Amino acid sequence: MIELWFTLGTIGMLAGTAILAYGFRLVPAERRTRYAVLVSIPGIAIFAYAIMALGIGGFDTGTHTVWIPRYVDWLLTTPLNVLFLGLFAGADRETIGKLVGLQVLTIVFGFAGALSGGLFAWGLFALGAAAFAGVGYLLYGAITDAAVDTLSEVGFGVYETLRNFVVVLWGVYPVIWIVGQSGLGLMDLETTALVVAYLDVVTKVGFGLLALSGEAIVEELGTQVFEDEDAAMAPDHDAQPSD
Repeated sequence: MIELWFTLGTIGMLAGTAILAYGFRLVPAERRTRYAVLVSIPGIAIFAYAIMALGIGGFDTGTHTVWIPRYVDWLLTTPLNVLFLGLFAGADRETIGKLVGLQVLTIVFGFAGALSGGLFAWGLFALGAAAFAGVGYLLYGAITDAAVDTLSEVGFGVYETLRNFVVVLWGVYPVIWIVGQSGLGLMDLETTALVVAYLDVVTKVGFGLLALSGEAIVEELGTQVFEDEDAAMAPDHDAQPSD
């Protein structure tokens, strides 16, 4: 049954990648490099889920199974999520580097904890949680400050939506780790696979669709501003000369 959830996850990632790839037509050429980051997120996940759907990549620790492709997926894609947020906000390279580095540590410690056992596993999980807290601190601190300085009011609203979307939904994953087989064992492996597959599709594809919508709105409003400015500066040929 677990392979079914992985198969559905693969289909969800395929559909999401196709939709986001089509979105290239809606994004201005100067922002397509940044947008490519979004498309690559579910694109990478396709391979991870396809491998797991074939029953490959499960590692038996003796007490539970850890799906290694899932963590490889997260190690590659979640830093891309925060990279996009940093680029969208116009943050400097040093701050973005810290953000990406902390997100990498979040996944590495979580993976190491899942492979371990006992108090050592919980200690590694705590380190991962601390790294994730650092990600949140930067997203709501320095990255938000950069967004205030560089984005329009509409653009900042898009950033806030994407930031909150990421932080809130990613906050569910540590809870799954705690109640799942890696932690307290209150959730069986199949249920965990179902919940994580659903969350992965929502966080990857949903994030991309929100960002695509935001990019389109910002572009449309920006074009309208230029059109309004041009109209205001154009001479009024219908105006009658005064006496």
